[in-house]
Order: sequence, then C-alpha cells, then structure tokens
Amino acid sequence: MSIVMTGGGTGGHLVIIKALKEHLSDEELIYIGSTIGQDKAWFEKDEDFKQRYFLDTRGVVNQKFFGKIFSLWLLLKATIRSFLILKKQKARVVFCVGGFSAAPTSIAALLSGTPLVIHEQNALSGTLNRRLKRYARYFISSYDSDSLVHSYPIKEEFFTSASVRKKIKKIIFLGGSQGAKAINDLALKLAPWLQEQGIAIVHQAGEKNIKTVQKRYTKLGIKAEVFGFTKEPAKYMSESDLAIARSGASTLWELSANGLPAIFIPFPYAAGDHQYYNAKFLTQKELAWVIRERDLKIKTIKDIILKANIEQKSKGLLEIIKKDGAQEIAKIIKSV
Repeated sequence: MSIVMTGGGTGGHLVIIKALKEHLSDEELIYIGSTIGQDKAWFEKDEDFKQRYFLDTRGVVNQKFFGKIFSLWLLLKATIRSFLILKKQKARVVFCVGGFSAAPTSIAALLSGTPLVIHEQNALSGTLNRRLKRYARYFISSYDSDSLVHSYPIKEEFFTSASVRKKIKKIIFLGGSQGAKAINDLALKLAPWLQEQGIAIVHQAGEKNIKTVQKRYTKLGIKAEVFGFTKEPAKYMSESDLAIARSGASTLWELSANGLPAIFIPFPYAAGDHQYYNAKFLTQKELAWVIRERDLKIKTIKDIILKANIEQKSKGLLEIIKKDGAQEIAKIIKSV
C-alpha cells in the first residue's frame, strides 16, 4: 500500500513534500501534481517516488466566468483520474499540502474513503485546505493551537548553522529566485547609506535580474554579493545579521530556525493576503517587523536598523521553532 503526496503549484508548497519524503524513504511513495506550476520541474525525475502523475488542472479562484467553468471541467476530469490512481496504487493515506494541484486528489481521497492528512503552510489557510479541514484525519499547521505538530518542516542545515545575532554587520535582501522589484529597488536605494554604516550587502535579486542589479551596484561604486537561485540558502542566512524579505511561509520559518531577524515586506497580491498574516504571527510576538509595500519608506528601514534589538529577537526566534518538524509529521502520516 502506498502513501500519496499531492499539491503544489509553487515552491512554498512543494518544499514541504521535499522535506517530508526524506523521512518516508522506507515507504512506497506516489506523487500527483499538475502540469501547470512548478510541480514537474521539482518532481518529474524524482526517483524517490515510485510513480509520478501530472494532471491537466489549473486554479479556479480569480478566473472569470468562462475561465471558472473550464477550470471546473478540468477539475472534474482530474478528480476521476485521481480516484482511479488511488485505487490502482492501493493508497492508504493522501498527504495534501494545498494549492490547486492538490484539489483533484484530495477530493478523490474523500470520495474513495482514503484518509486525508493536510499540512497548511500559512497563517491564513488557502481556499482548498480551509474547505477540506473538517474532513481531514489530521490538520497540521504551525499557527494552529490545535495542531498535533507546531514545528515547521525545515531542513536540518538551518538549525545547525543558527546563531544569536548581536550586531548588524551584514544584511541579506531576499526576493526569492524570481526576484521582487520592491525589495530590489529598496536595496539599491539603501545601499549608499549601508556602506556608510559599514554594513555589507547580500542580495537575492532573482535569476533574470542579476546582471541589471549588479550593474547598478557597480555604478554606485558599492560591492555587493548578488545572486538569483541558490542551493545554499542556509549558508547565506547564517552569514547575515538581518534579512529584508517577503514572508512566504518557508522563508519565514527558515529565518526563524536560523535565528535571523527580519523586516518582512509581504507580497501584496498573495492569495488572501496570507504573507501579511504570516509575518503578523511573528510581529505579535515582537520577533519581527512587517511593512506593507505601499507604506515602504527608506527612513523607516533606517530607523529599524539603527534602533533594532537584534539579540532579543534572534533569541526569541530560536525558541519559537523546534527541530524534527518533518520527522514528526512523517510519523503521523505513517500512523494512519
């Protein structure tokens, strides 16, 4: 009997599956995702899965009338196919991380009587997870007080390279592998002042922006380490003392695990404004700062950098997340 893992569309969802499957290596794993999004790029050639299926689906939310009708038609066809896959693979449990990729298989799990385990990455649940929560055998969330596991599935390297920051000597700007224009612009405006303060700059500008951003630093006469995608995020974080970043769930908890305080600038168009609520979870505990992109001002950032109690926040972050989140969730999945 197999464990079926489903969901994705974005890296924030898929990184959960990647972290968990490492603790399920003794199980027969099946992956069901979508032809749209990043699913195929992540798992098409991943031999940790006995079988990998990519169905023709797309999101329903934010579509116009006829777009919704077509998306629902694709969902119906994909749900029927998922139902047949679950029967063929003798699925004993379906693990869902949300996103439109997860809809067909999660619905098929309910129709077939296959137990469903859901992991919600964000403080504000996505539409699918919110609607399926009542039917799930287990609903796991780092923000939910009723969750059996509160630790987020984070790779060991973020914990092992963690430290308590005491002074800001280096700032890392994190816009993700695709980059974030607001964060790129902010970094370049701040750069001359940061140089005056003796603060070094590390900047994830996005793959397509590396050359442009590097040229602008060169024109300013400022030395900065600029990159796009990296396989060593823990290394860059561990060498920094403050982050200025988007507040996707994985980034937020990786920074926390590493003890790296952050000024969060949520992506303003995230579904349900969930990035803001992710950051708010930490700001309510006085462990981070959050600034809406529309309210972003250079003076505000400078004031934070000059007055920040980095040590207090760094210590607090290290206490809020524990190791072995992925291992604990894997145990729950195995127990079903």
